[in-house]
Amino acid sequence: MSLKFPIYMDYQATTPLDERVLEEMRPYFTEKFGNAASRNHSYGWEAEKAVDQSREKLAAVIGADPREIIFTSGATESDNMALKGVAEMYKSKGKHIVTSGIEHKAIIDSAKRLETWGFDVTYIDPPEDAITTAKMVEDALREDTILVSIMAANNEVGVLNPIGEIGKLCRDRDIFFHTDATQGYGKIPIDVDEMCIDLLSASGHKIYGPKGVGLLYVRRRKPRVRLSPLIDGGGHERGMRSGTLPTHQIVGTLNVTGIVGFAKAAELCAEEMEEENIRLVNLRDRFKSILFESLEEVYINGHETKRLAGNLNVSFPYVEGESLIMGLSDVAVSSGSACTSASLEPSYVLKGMGRGDELAHSSIRFGLGRFTTEEEVEYVAEKAVEIVNRLREMSPLYEMVKEGVDLSKVEWQSH
Repeated sequence: MSLKFPIYMDYQATTPLDERVLEEMRPYFTEKFGNAASRNHSYGWEAEKAVDQSREKLAAVIGADPREIIFTSGATESDNMALKGVAEMYKSKGKHIVTSGIEHKAIIDSAKRLETWGFDVTYIDPPEDAITTAKMVEDALREDTILVSIMAANNEVGVLNPIGEIGKLCRDRDIFFHTDATQGYGKIPIDVDEMCIDLLSASGHKIYGPKGVGLLYVRRRKPRVRLSPLIDGGGHERGMRSGTLPTHQIVGTLNVTGIVGFAKAAELCAEEMEEENIRLVNLRDRFKSILFESLEEVYINGHETKRLAGNLNVSFPYVEGESLIMGLSDVAVSSGSACTSASLEPSYVLKGMGRGDELAHSSIRFGLGRFTTEEEVEYVAEKAVEIVNRLREMSPLYEMVKEGVDLSKVEWQSH
């Protein structure tokens, strides 16, 4: 099979729409275009039925009740709604929130906003493997803690946090537990009851569904979670997100087409999860073996095995990451989160894990997914080896290292 360029390896940023999802969505663009809120005719009834069936499919992936699914415009809105909604509703019980310093910006920035509203936030410093443990969370809790938010899978280094253990800890302390499962929903097994999860965020475009549609799971009982709504209006979505959800806007009529696509994508992910993860782990290991067999000094960022099957975040010392990306001009990869890719600053996630500036600047996130082939993996790995070797040949620092110079002991000002 011939390769198609550019080769896409940025599946943590977004995923292509699966053709099977598009086929499911297609009738709702044209034939079944009704407004799900129109209760007076068959077009509206048909749209409402599609939304109800989609809610059931999306809930089933995480063992939830369909009534606990709130549709949003994406995970960023879900994260904002979870943190700010709980904070506003339960501030009389306490004003302390716990999260990690390497969460997605949607969590970090929401937490910082809450600080300006008078809340205290503890940001846990993760260890070198980037996994936030239940013990770390326990050490951060206070008598006035009302919410803990720890992501299921990190969007940059792909590590999987023990959300079941953290959820149990929070439940025993009567503290609400939210997890940003944007990278984990549909890719790893999640059961909101078994894992004591009270709120969960997910997004359609991370699982081969459409952009612009997401969900927030909000527990209805044992314990019931109440949220202060961010948007007031007609009491839609249990009053937590009023207004009609339009296809291409933040608020408005239920985005039936997007919801139907999101649900189909989730259904496919759940059906194919086990087989897909095995295939991706094999591809990732093949990719890794080519790098490690061909290059000196290559480092995996994050825990080596407790990570998403399709994620490999790698540091290549003595090589500047942006130069490597430019060298890989026929491959679509990134140096980190798409939401921070405009910044030249080293990744705050890698820095938070203890990586120095130099190593953080030399890191690339390779994201493999449903349509990645073995041929593509071998091409990209071999091309990366070629570019890294070429850049290192031009690096005076690497030349010094090869000559046995310990760079940490060099007094640079004397040169």
